[in-house]
Amino acid sequence: MFKTHPCPQSLALFQEHDHRRRTCSLFAKPLCRGLSCFAAVCDLRAPRMKGLFYDDSALESCRWGGFLPGAQSTGGRGPEDSGSCFFPLSTRPRMDVNKGLPAIESRRDLHVWIIERVMEGRWLGDGPAELSLGTLLSQNLRMAPVPEKAYGNFFEEHCYIVLHVSQSLKATQGACSDLHYWTGKEAGAEAQDAAEAFVQQLQETLGGATVQHREAQGHESDCFRSYFRSGIIYRRGGLASALTHVETNLYNIQRLLHVQGRKHVSAAEVELSWSSFNKGDIFLLDLGKVMIQWNGPETSIPEKARGLALTCSLRDRERGGRAQIGVVDDEVEATDLMRIMEAVLGCRVGNLPATRPDKSVNQLQKASVRLYHVCEKDEDLVIQELATCPLTQDLLREEDYYILDQGGFKIYVWQGRLSSLQEKKAAFSRALGFIQAKGYPTYTNVEVVNDGAESASFKQLFQSWSTKQRGNKNFGRLSKSIQVRPDVGKLQSQPELAAQLRMVDDASGKVEGHRATTRDVKALNCNAEELDLVYRGALVQEHVTMGSEPPHFLAIFQGQLVVFQGHTGHDAKEQPAPATRLFHVQGTESCNTRTVEVPARASALNSHDIFLLVTASVCYLWFGKGCSGDQREMARTAVSAVSGENKETVLEGQEPPGFWEALGGPAPYPGNKRLPEDVSGFQPRLFECSSHAGHLVLTEMVFFSQEDLDKYDIMLLDTWQEIFLWLGEAASKWKEEAVDWGQEYLKTHPAGRSPATPIVVIKQGHEPPTFTGWFLAWDPYKWTNDQSYKEVVDGSLGAMPAICEITAELNDFQLPRGPSNGGADPLTLQTLKGSQDGSGNELQPGPKAGDASTNSHHSSPRPTINGSLPRERLMHRAVEDLPEGVDPARKEFYLSDSDFQEIFGKSKEEFYSMAKWRQQQEKQQLGFF
Repeated sequence: MFKTHPCPQSLALFQEHDHRRRTCSLFAKPLCRGLSCFAAVCDLRAPRMKGLFYDDSALESCRWGGFLPGAQSTGGRGPEDSGSCFFPLSTRPRMDVNKGLPAIESRRDLHVWIIERVMEGRWLGDGPAELSLGTLLSQNLRMAPVPEKAYGNFFEEHCYIVLHVSQSLKATQGACSDLHYWTGKEAGAEAQDAAEAFVQQLQETLGGATVQHREAQGHESDCFRSYFRSGIIYRRGGLASALTHVETNLYNIQRLLHVQGRKHVSAAEVELSWSSFNKGDIFLLDLGKVMIQWNGPETSIPEKARGLALTCSLRDRERGGRAQIGVVDDEVEATDLMRIMEAVLGCRVGNLPATRPDKSVNQLQKASVRLYHVCEKDEDLVIQELATCPLTQDLLREEDYYILDQGGFKIYVWQGRLSSLQEKKAAFSRALGFIQAKGYPTYTNVEVVNDGAESASFKQLFQSWSTKQRGNKNFGRLSKSIQVRPDVGKLQSQPELAAQLRMVDDASGKVEGHRATTRDVKALNCNAEELDLVYRGALVQEHVTMGSEPPHFLAIFQGQLVVFQGHTGHDAKEQPAPATRLFHVQGTESCNTRTVEVPARASALNSHDIFLLVTASVCYLWFGKGCSGDQREMARTAVSAVSGENKETVLEGQEPPGFWEALGGPAPYPGNKRLPEDVSGFQPRLFECSSHAGHLVLTEMVFFSQEDLDKYDIMLLDTWQEIFLWLGEAASKWKEEAVDWGQEYLKTHPAGRSPATPIVVIKQGHEPPTFTGWFLAWDPYKWTNDQSYKEVVDGSLGAMPAICEITAELNDFQLPRGPSNGGADPLTLQTLKGSQDGSGNELQPGPKAGDASTNSHHSSPRPTINGSLPRERLMHRAVEDLPEGVDPARKEFYLSDSDFQEIFGKSKEEFYSMAKWRQQQEKQQLGFF
């Protein structure tokens, strides 16, 4: 049933699918100051709705809208703010999920459940006994645990719930668990409703320190994908029971998997045909005993290596490690493997399709963030835009409820600690309504966070984030540890301390410096590269900007780093220094002290700091009232680098007249203390870097470890105060691009990060403790015997008896070679099935070994033998003495059934059902080898 609204500028459609599900569109009206107001119906599936009230002018000004049966217009007589849109609140129908909630084992960090039906033996129809044909059973939905060996396998007709409980101490600053519900693209509405209801019930059980996620097949968040390191497998259809989620040692199988992804790999079952292939992706032909990985000609080595890791994982989990793997990198060289593929898929006709467009979301697209305030008015819900980037934490009030839109890429729902229980239960419904209102894809990821338990990705959308501000008593170990004067002698043995303090060592040693103008920066980079070659790539390069010097850099100067104002002229000569100069001294110890020249005027002073005023006749060391003893002690050391003359100590409020005369007279100056940036709320995040269409694309490794670093990678570790760029051994040539990516990351960050944030470039095998300390554990010998992709393929995958066995079967039997883009004919499939099951097939023998026609995919029919041959012409005969058309590797095949039974003591069927080595042994003993 469709109804239309008479508005001349906007057509609103409402479609009632059945008595349970209803859909509606949402509308928006621009407000003043460039803001927009959105209104959303919380419940899109409720069987009953109250009247819908809306502002006529708002509806007419929008390009799309929606209404429900019985909607009433206020005629402009609605709320006082005519720019607001209101929808009635409703409650979602609840199902009984209190019973049967699964137990959660504390020792495991990952739990996966499938939403499945519990069948009862009551028939509801008279049709055939098949659910798919309409004969339904009474059904109840429940959460059934998925076996650990099946983690990463997802059936498209089901919904899943995934719970991750972090066991890491480093992850306790925010949320302690993540709860996801995943929907397959073929999952029914009932299963989706049940999954959401189960998640809500689990959330109540787990408590507020849990982040909830909505995931859709093929569009999962990086957090979700990070749980399954070897990859995700999308399996067609559904299953009756979770207990049969994966059958180990199943060899009677034929399927084609389309493998995609760089760092997070996924594989989906596709049609068993050449039409499924393209030049830029990886495809896995799974034949049970043999798994053939076909790499498109445009795939990169990292993609091939990660695809191979997925293939090996499938072999180990589903075949007990007993299947053989073959890799096709070059079809011309891999003739045996291509022969098998063509036997299954048919002969390929025409060229392969081009690489499919990459739909990765780049950092520029993620840079736009908008914060919306959600509130209730009477029985209506109002969603109004509050702010755009950069966002500040004080915008979030604990009694309210907010939606944060990150460029349509991801939707966050933030729930204040004092928000109502009803609001929290409606989180996903409101988010889905918002997605529909904005016209975003239905698969848009949704993340629901609670006040005080925000995820790292949510916090980094704000300029700053303080856990103290939210009253969190456990606001992180970082700020506590820095309050204590560090023991620099323990930095090498305690890399975690080195990472927190940003100190590699005690900064002692030989220091070499080069002075250059801004035009000589390029020459300095060249000098750095030359030094790197001298030290065989072991140098750590850090790009430092004035004002953002890291502690280790300052410690090298032992507190005597001085930054002067001024510049050199066009002739590279320094300009004469002014007679009066003012220097601002900041710091309490050698690793945080710097002296910077500032304009020589009174307004530059600050009551909480120390300043050195240098005149032609005297130097004044001015102490503000709020400075500490450590500041005074460090200042006396620091100013010696500026002036070695006697200095007159001046206290604030006791300045002599000459002091003010040198500064041009007294003037107001700030008296507030400059607080250091609070980074206690930020957690380190690790990303893989790549580029698409000239823009940076990042893939996050959530709950990262050293295992996430690969020799082909360029990784970015963001600790908020520093950016580390890690170059794998095979990616070191991309160093310049990596630095550019680090700068682009800072420029496009939605929190408005400072472009002066230090960027540290490090290479695989030469990681400093300031980098390794951010990882739970670090093995310096991990990459000692690290094999390249080519070494893995040529080495561990070199011996492939099962592949040779199937190839021999194909050589022995006459297979049709007609061109086809579809699957092979039944005869071909029967041949391959026989090789998988170990059963023989009496098919037409092929040509002799060595026949030139065996290397051609489009050869003419081969000579064959019709009928049987006497044993005398086959037994103990050399190859050259055999009749024409006899395959010397299958001489016994040409015996009559009676001769075969008499000689071998068994039938041909029994003989070919034996293991290959047993067949060869008997043939050798009886003169047929």
